[in-house]
Amino acid sequence: MEDFYETKRLVLKILDKSYAELVLDYYIRNESFLEEWEPVKTQEFYTKRYQEEQLEGELTNIRRGNCLRFWIFKKEDKNRIIGSVSFNNIVKGSFLSCHLGYKLDKDEINQGYITEAIQKAIEIIFNEKGLHRIEANIMPKNKRSLRVIQKLGFYNEGIAYKYLRINGKWEDHIHMVLLNGKV
Repeated sequence: MEDFYETKRLVLKILDKSYAELVLDYYIRNESFLEEWEPVKTQEFYTKRYQEEQLEGELTNIRRGNCLRFWIFKKEDKNRIIGSVSFNNIVKGSFLSCHLGYKLDKDEINQGYITEAIQKAIEIIFNEKGLHRIEANIMPKNKRSLRVIQKLGFYNEGIAYKYLRINGKWEDHIHMVLLNGKV
């Protein structure tokens, strides 16, 4: 596996702790935008040291095969993160499954970037990692996110009631799934 991949307009890159300032900049720029869709963050989260530790731990877990996260850059600006696509809880053996997560900069939505990035990431997780199943859990009110996943061929397996604690409240999620037809 490489540490970066390209699409028509984007670069998807696995980052180490030397990118902590760029990651922190992304989160600070998008703090209020992401708040509605993510768990509550502590003030420590918004420090360079915390982001260095996160990136270091993430790289260790990527090497172990437990997760895979790509940070998204536009080809013309490789010094500004515009989002990320991640696969967590990677399980091998007879399950060959994972959970998909993604986020995009508030100023970059509705331009097809996240669809383009996820499409490439799915290619990698299915073709290079050989996984069979990707699960994405999305709050029913997150219509933009549901449209992206539906465009990519995910299907609805039902509602997971009070599935995740988001912004301090237990939220229901629609359980969306994509299967790898090659495995």
